[in-house]
Amino acid sequence: MCGIFGVLQKQASTSQLISDVEIGLERIRHRGPDGSGVWASTSGQAGLGHVRLSIIDVEAGAQPMHSRDGRFTIVFNGEIYNYIELREELGKDCFSTHSDTEVILEAYRKWGIACTTRLRGMFAFAIWDAKDKQLFIARDRFGIKPLYWTQQGEKFFFASEAKALLPFISRRELSSSAISDYFTFQFCLGEKTLISGVYQVPAAHAAILAPGLPPVFERYWEVHYEIDYDHTAKWFEAKLRDLLEDSVKIHLRADVEIGSYVSGGVDSSLLAAMARKFSSQKNFSAFNGRFLEGSRFDESEYANELAAEQNMQLHIADIGEMDFVKNISSVIWHLDQPVAGPGAFPQYMVSKKVSEHVKVVLGGQGGDEIFGGYARYLIAYFEQCIKGAIEGTLHDGNFVVTYESIIPSLQTLRQYQPMMQEFLAEGLFGERDARYWRLVNRSNTFGSILCPGVIDHTATYSEFQQIFKGENVGSGSYFDAMTHFDFKTLLPALLQVEDRMSMAHGVEARVPFLDHPLVEFAATIPADVKFRDGELKRLLKSVFSDLLPLRIKNRKDKMGFPVPLNLWLSKDGLAREYIGDVLGSARARQRSYLNDGFTVDQVLNSQSVYGRNLWALLSLELWQNQFIDA
Repeated sequence: MCGIFGVLQKQASTSQLISDVEIGLERIRHRGPDGSGVWASTSGQAGLGHVRLSIIDVEAGAQPMHSRDGRFTIVFNGEIYNYIELREELGKDCFSTHSDTEVILEAYRKWGIACTTRLRGMFAFAIWDAKDKQLFIARDRFGIKPLYWTQQGEKFFFASEAKALLPFISRRELSSSAISDYFTFQFCLGEKTLISGVYQVPAAHAAILAPGLPPVFERYWEVHYEIDYDHTAKWFEAKLRDLLEDSVKIHLRADVEIGSYVSGGVDSSLLAAMARKFSSQKNFSAFNGRFLEGSRFDESEYANELAAEQNMQLHIADIGEMDFVKNISSVIWHLDQPVAGPGAFPQYMVSKKVSEHVKVVLGGQGGDEIFGGYARYLIAYFEQCIKGAIEGTLHDGNFVVTYESIIPSLQTLRQYQPMMQEFLAEGLFGERDARYWRLVNRSNTFGSILCPGVIDHTATYSEFQQIFKGENVGSGSYFDAMTHFDFKTLLPALLQVEDRMSMAHGVEARVPFLDHPLVEFAATIPADVKFRDGELKRLLKSVFSDLLPLRIKNRKDKMGFPVPLNLWLSKDGLAREYIGDVLGSARARQRSYLNDGFTVDQVLNSQSVYGRNLWALLSLELWQNQFIDA
């Protein structure tokens, strides 16, 4: 795991290329504490840089790396888990190291741009071709590893983190379309970032670039929800077990020790248990974070139960109000741009604990989006079941559960009553896309805080619909449409949190659920197998019941990683004072997206237990101080 930076232009001196690369690398040095390298082409067109966290072939994997004939030079961030198999296929005599980086070089030499389809793993890389004077740049299928770019005149820059591009941007300003996305979803759709002129390379995209020309990225992989009706539920269960076990085994490949996050939920608990089973390590470390404000914010009892059952060493990070005040600014800096919810803060603190024990950690990202773990799926389906029962269309093929069978699962929604009240307040029984929009759209909760026109509801909704009704999904399953939208939008935001918070402490996070053979297979499973009777993650819990403690398997109260902001704000303490100072500053109150009547108390006093408005405004303000104003 590493950080990469590069520049491509028609002509420059070697010293200028090296200088640009060194400036960019300096801002992402935390990603690679084990070493760094800088290189410039003799043609004066390309400069590449790399900072390294050594995981595979610790001694001989330094970058930038050159092919044996000197034609190709690569910088690479990520892990190729099937590098051993690819070495065999390409021929062992081709290699002088045991690193996965050299495998990518040889794969590109043999297969060209099609090499991306052969790679099983997480990656962002760039390869300079000295003969054809072109740069090949690619990002993994799910966007696990980050890659940003900007075109400044005839100069093209790319980097693992957007902050590395800031010194080269002539004018820093907010992107209006990205801000509309942010206040709607708390993440940006597509390739947008909050900085105008800075973009993400979309997941599963690649491009060949010529010096002086802007890039044109093309998709090389897509997940297709082509449902397989020819097999039984038992067959799907057996196939799922084989694929997930294989993914966990291959994700354990490393020359350093590996641990696992254990949140107390199904996904992380399952992966940790499987890793413990297949790992050759004598000791296996698990990591959990908890707040000390009560049981609503402490799930360590479930983590302890799993650790005891599986003979793991559990390390718990105790997180408090002072930690928030001391670290939140650093969290936002490392995050690159605010996304998702306040869970980034405790993730930062747990990753710090991880760094004290191991360099690689497994995480459960992807499980909710692939196998249906979000309570809003249940809320949306419950409404549609009632609608179908009233209209007499409950058995016309559009439903995977009936309103009778879904009732036992509704206990899961006990903690989501405020969300249900908001969802059912208007538009009852509308079209499925409009109703799911209602569930994921957070802009209505800001009230009069935001200026009119800040959110372009028409444009943002149109982009939402394009994703929700994607041609690769089909129109049959509401469940597949919902999970697909989150897979394409929310998941990249969560992966950004996973990457940045771990790399802030020099830790590599791996996500075994996001193995493309597994994801492709899951997309073929009928919704009534994955979501039978409205039970969230029914398939995972059924197939792997032997690895999960009964209390974890039967939990109805899993909430993610809530932060007790509302409790800290209910008293005149450190957090309230700090947030008041940040949002109450003259600069903050003059932000273009805030109404003239905006007051800090208006936000501080309206924070609900799981509210996001305060987090959205606070993290955006801290981010602007560091990325736009500075």
